[in-house]
Amino acid sequence: MASRSEIDPAAGGMSYDSFVRDRLPPPESQPEFLFDLPDLSYPERLNAAVELVDRTVMEGDGDRPAVANDHGVWTYKALKDLSDRIARLLVEEEGLVPGNRVFLRGPNGAMLFAAWLGILKAGGIVVATMPILRPGEIATILKRAEISHAIVDSRYIGDFRQGAEEAGTVRSLLRYDGDYGKGELETRLASIAPGFTPVETGRDDPAIIAFTSGTTGVPKGCIHFHRDILAPADSFARHILKPAPGDRWACSAPIAFTFGLGMQLIFPLRFRGCAVTVDQPGPAALVDTIERHGVTTLATAPTAYKAMLGMLSGRDITSLRTCVSAGEHLPAATWHAWKDATGIAIVDGIGSTEMMHIFISASGGDIRPGATGRPVPGYRACLLGEDGRPLAPPATGRLAVKGPTGCRYFDDPRQAAYVENGWNVTGDTYSEDEEGYFHYVARSDDMIVSSGYNIGAPEVENALLGHPAVQECAVIGAPCPERGQKVKAFVVLAPGHGPGDAALVKALQQHVKAVIAPYKYPREIAFVDALPKTATGKLQRHALREA
Repeated sequence: MASRSEIDPAAGGMSYDSFVRDRLPPPESQPEFLFDLPDLSYPERLNAAVELVDRTVMEGDGDRPAVANDHGVWTYKALKDLSDRIARLLVEEEGLVPGNRVFLRGPNGAMLFAAWLGILKAGGIVVATMPILRPGEIATILKRAEISHAIVDSRYIGDFRQGAEEAGTVRSLLRYDGDYGKGELETRLASIAPGFTPVETGRDDPAIIAFTSGTTGVPKGCIHFHRDILAPADSFARHILKPAPGDRWACSAPIAFTFGLGMQLIFPLRFRGCAVTVDQPGPAALVDTIERHGVTTLATAPTAYKAMLGMLSGRDITSLRTCVSAGEHLPAATWHAWKDATGIAIVDGIGSTEMMHIFISASGGDIRPGATGRPVPGYRACLLGEDGRPLAPPATGRLAVKGPTGCRYFDDPRQAAYVENGWNVTGDTYSEDEEGYFHYVARSDDMIVSSGYNIGAPEVENALLGHPAVQECAVIGAPCPERGQKVKAFVVLAPGHGPGDAALVKALQQHVKAVIAPYKYPREIAFVDALPKTATGKLQRHALREA
C-alpha cells in the first residue's frame, strides 16, 4: 500500500494508517470553517459512533428501539452490542488498523448500520457505496481509496467480487445476509466476546469518504471528520426539524448518499429516535412503511412525493408529522399538492456531498413555497458574481456557503474549483430576495439531477461510446415532469450501423445499464447526423438544450 504507518500519540500511541490524512487538501485550499454555534462545540477527542449509540445506553435509554423494519426491532443496547462485536472482529481477527478504509455495500438495515458504527468504533474510515454500482465503478473506488476491508450484503456480492478482483486491494471480506441474521458475518459474531473499547479518535480525524460522481465521471471522494458526522444533526436537524425522542424516521436514500446518511442513520440515533428502514424504498413501499411502522419523519425526493399523492387514498398515514425534501428542486406545485392532501408543509433544503448535508432550508411558518429557504443556523450563504465577490440582494449568482462542514476532496485537484476565497461554491445558480430567501435557478455545470440522483453527463457518454454502433454522442438533462430531469442522449451512428430505430435505442440503453449504475441510463435517445461544436471542436451542450 502507498499509505504510511505512523504513531498517533493523541490516541494512546497506537499505530495509525495515515493514507487519508496525508491526502487531505492543504489548509490553504480548504474552506473557512465556522464553529460559532454553541451546539457545534465538540471535545477534542470524539468518536461519532460513541455519541450516536453508546452514550444513549450509558445514560439509561438502551431499551429504546433504534432500528425497525419488517424483519424485527433492534434496541440501542442491541445495536451497541452488535457494533462492538463487529469492531472487535475487525481489529482482533481481520487486522484492521485505525485509518484503514472499509468498503460497505448493501441496502439500509440494522446490520449495515451496525457495521458503519463498528468501523468508526474501531477507528476505521467508512466508504459506503450504493448497492447498484457495477464492477468497474466498484473497482475505481477500491483502487482510489486503497480499501483493505469490505463488509458486503451477500445479495450484492457478485459485482463486488468482480470489482475487487480487478482492484486487488481488498484483503478482508465479511459477508452478511441483510437483516435475516444467517450469514457468514453473523455466524462469526456469535463467537466474538461482547464489549469493545472504542478507539479515542479526534474530532478532526477522518471518519468517512463519501464518493460522488463529478461531471467528468471520475469519482470525487469527500472526506468528513468525526465532528462533521454530528454537525448536520446539531445544526439542520436540531434547529429546523426539531426532533424528539421516539420519532420514527424513514428515508428513500441509501446511506451512501450523505442525505440518506443523515436522515436515516445519524439524525434518528442522535436524538434517540428509531430508524425505520426499507430494502427497496420506492414510493409505494414508502407509503406502506409509513402506515405499517408509524413513521413520523419522512425524507425523499420531490418526484417521490408527487408519485405518492396518487397512492394515499384509503391509507392511514396520520403518524406522519415532518416531511423533508432534498436532492433536487421542490416545485411549488408539488409542495401545495402535498400540503392539500396531508396537511403537512414539506421542509425543502439544499445540501451536497461536499457539505455533508443540508445548509439552506426553512420549516414551519418560515417556509416560502418555491423557495429553498435561508441559511441553516451555523451556516452563512451568499451569491457570487462573475468577479468572485458577494452580491447584495436581490441578486442572481453562484451559490456559495460556509459553516461547520465543507469541501475536503480526497487527493483531487478539483478542490480549487469548489473552494474560492474560503467559500464552498456549490455549482448551483440561485437568486436571493430581500428577505434573505434563496430560490433555485439551475445547475451551473453539466450535472443532471434526476429523481434526486446526480448523474455526470460525460460518464453516460463514455458508457455509450463503448457500444460499436456509437461514433459520437452527447448527453444532457432534459425537462421531465416526473423526475425533474431525465438523461437524454444525442447519438451519431458509426458507419455501417443503423437504422436508428426503437430496437437500437433499447440495445444502447441495455448496454449503458450493464456498464454503469442502471439509474444513469438515457431514458431518451435521439439519432442525429452531427453534434453542434465550436470552431475548435468543443461540444456545445447549450445548443442541444436550446433545441
